[in-house]
Amino acid sequence: MKLLQTAERISHEEVSDHVIFQRSIFAYHEASKMVRNTLLEIGTGMGYGMEILAPHVQHYMAIDKYSSELVEKNKDNINFEFYQQSVPPLSGIENSSVDSIVTFQVIEHIQKDVEFAKEVGRVLKPGGQAIFTTPNRKMSLTRNPWHIREYTVNELRELLKPYFSTVEILGVYGNEKIKKYYLENKKAVQKITRFDIFNLQYNLPRFVLQLPYDMLNRMNRKKLMKQGKENIMDISHRDYQLKEADDSCFDLFAVATK
Repeated sequence: MKLLQTAERISHEEVSDHVIFQRSIFAYHEASKMVRNTLLEIGTGMGYGMEILAPHVQHYMAIDKYSSELVEKNKDNINFEFYQQSVPPLSGIENSSVDSIVTFQVIEHIQKDVEFAKEVGRVLKPGGQAIFTTPNRKMSLTRNPWHIREYTVNELRELLKPYFSTVEILGVYGNEKIKKYYLENKKAVQKITRFDIFNLQYNLPRFVLQLPYDMLNRMNRKKLMKQGKENIMDISHRDYQLKEADDSCFDLFAVATK
């Protein structure tokens, strides 16, 4: 099944996604330093993270609600398993059966986030690590109607604490090039939201807002790309860094150990 290409599903093929895509790639590079043995990725999306993570593990398990070309590419790979399902639960995954879990930009889409965190803890081996990334609500420019909710540093920590022995919340930060792009994006978004005098973005149901949000988001990314393509295309995952999270990081990067 071909995935609907919304602004919410980041693609390396869409040039206007470049900055966000590099931020996503950064998380995979950081995770590649931590994963081992049997790895489960929950929410593989387009599957672009597999080529970064797979060389560091012996067995790769993937879950997504959509099938993708990732399945076709790995049809003869005996060290690859794909489960097409919505989560939670993590159906078909045994208790204490995986060494590492990555689930990037997923938990904000999950209605039953407590059950999801519990399920991740269930399938992880003792001593294993689960890595979650999710947007930092404090840095969101507007309501994203594709997200059930977003988290602050403390909210994510409190969600994960009951199911893991330790939870470290790191943050994804950018250098001056990234900050400049963020500020330009913020100005553009504010030009749009200033007309929302009745605060409809927070008062209307999510499903009503998803299509207009997606159209405006894509339009805004294309406009920013057109205005500064040369500088924007120069941005890479190396322009991001990981350190202790605070309210100014772009994404939360939680490392939870069972």
